[in-house]
Amino acid sequence: MSNQKSKRDLVLGLLDSDNPDSYIPAGFFTHFDPEYHTGQAAVDKHLEFVEYTGMDIVKIQYEAQFPAHPEIQHPEDWSKMPVHGIDYYAEALKVIEGLVNAASKDALVIVTLYSPFMLAGRAVGNERILEHLKTVPEQTAVGMQAITDSWLLFIRECIRLGVDGFYAATLGGETNRLGNSETFRKYVKPFDLQVMNEINEKCTFNILHVCDFTGSYDDISQFLDYPGHVVNCSLNVGSKQFTPDELSEMFNRPFMGGLDRLAVISSGNPEQVREESLKLLNGASNRFILAASCTIPGEVSWDNMRTAIQTAHEFADQR
Repeated sequence: MSNQKSKRDLVLGLLDSDNPDSYIPAGFFTHFDPEYHTGQAAVDKHLEFVEYTGMDIVKIQYEAQFPAHPEIQHPEDWSKMPVHGIDYYAEALKVIEGLVNAASKDALVIVTLYSPFMLAGRAVGNERILEHLKTVPEQTAVGMQAITDSWLLFIRECIRLGVDGFYAATLGGETNRLGNSETFRKYVKPFDLQVMNEINEKCTFNILHVCDFTGSYDDISQFLDYPGHVVNCSLNVGSKQFTPDELSEMFNRPFMGGLDRLAVISSGNPEQVREESLKLLNGASNRFILAASCTIPGEVSWDNMRTAIQTAHEFADQR
């Protein structure tokens, strides 16, 4: 029976398309206050959140800011982008090691993985990375490769520490940025794929996250060939609203999501969250993880997330 299995086994059961379990996992993610970003305090806060809400997946928030490089202002400066060694990530890796040791026996432990494009925005500013990708893409790509090489060092160390996978975000393809343009396909997507192919070859459970935190999409076809065991994105693409099963079929993998991160899960009360969750659950297949479209604001009550997770688990028990 489902309740005799660990959360790890229940979530991995989603990947068996021939014999999916009736259990419906659920998981919601949020950022914690700065005092819980490093050290044992970060480990303890993650565990507290998982235990209180009943989460099926332990997702580690990556709170370290990629270093700013104000010296990179002109096209020729991109060649100066350094490859940051593993020492730069030491504090984050301590948290990851602590959570793997504490939680991986019962649940999958995955790490938030931002895209090279997002890291480049943190390094030089969002306006500059967009401007340079559009006007001097070949020179910009030199710096993007250095950022990607640095990120791969972090990824490989996470894998060595025993993480099960990553919550891998893609950015830059939003309508208000590059969309599904040649620039995106030639100068953003290849760096995404370097990272995602690496984790897909070496990890058990990766979530492809089509991130809409900074903007929405009119087209998501550019992501259909991205690797990842599960896809997480908004149900709304342009003027069309998809169902979880339609997106699962489109990406040919289980779908994770359903709840808009800024709608009922954030602004409603637990009863409203329960009602909205049930609407989704009644229309979704077994290969579904109830979640939000992206990270939920930190000020939102954990009770809302707990209610959604309990609703998913109770729904599965009644089927």
